[in-house]
Amino acid sequence: MRSEVITVRTGSRPTVQDITAEAESFVSGQGDGLLHVFVPHATAGVAIIETGAGSDDDLLTALDSVLPTDNRWRHRHGSPGHGRDHVLPAFVAPYATLPVLGGRLALGTWQSICLVDTNGDNTTRQVRFSFLPG
Repeated sequence: MRSEVITVRTGSRPTVQDITAEAESFVSGQGDGLLHVFVPHATAGVAIIETGAGSDDDLLTALDSVLPTDNRWRHRHGSPGHGRDHVLPAFVAPYATLPVLGGRLALGTWQSICLVDTNGDNTTRQVRFSFLPG
């Protein structure tokens, strides 16, 4: 299995960051297999969604609705409402596995691989790509 870690700058505000190009570069020329994308953080996730047409902002709005940044959370260190960031991975898993055919990601027309980070306390994230040949 081939594996590599990349660093993604997410900034100090909630974000949905497209990492498809980095994933495509990682699997380029690798033949058939599976790409596993994993975010080794307790407050981030990986989503396969359409970007650029407002869906990324819609996802953040939906997460704010379901997981508001208010005072309800028992987990209280960090910025106000940070406890919700620790619940995020239950809604947006910290991993995704995708098919790779002929060294190319087998994504749908409008699908992108996105890092979802609502935690403004950490401005950079690690993402591990692992390729399992088939």
